Amino acid sequence: MEIKKEQNGSVLKLALVGRLDAVTAPELDKVVQNELTGVTDLTFDFSELVYVASAGLRVLLLAQKRMKKQGSMKLTHVNSDVKDVLEMTGFIDFLTIEE
Repeated sequence: MEIKKEQNGSVLKLALVGRLDAVTAPELDKVVQNELTGVTDLTFDFSELVYVASAGLRVLLLAQKRMKKQGSMKLTHVNSDVKDVLEMTGFIDFLTIEE
């Protein structure tokens, strides 16, 4: 997986490319743990994300919990396969998803 970062002040956009699974989730977890200080608006761009596994969902949950305290978080360009996983796991109920 590749993580493309765009930051403008307190706004951070993370575009994920490839698969968010047990192998790649630790890389995203490092970003969530270390690079959200001062961020009030976090966007995950999923336009090039083809798959998400439970390890990836865990990182999204941690990011959501952190951003709930310091600002907002949203997912954009979520494809139907990833959206199906979010629906089946109930994550769609508490994550903000924009088209």
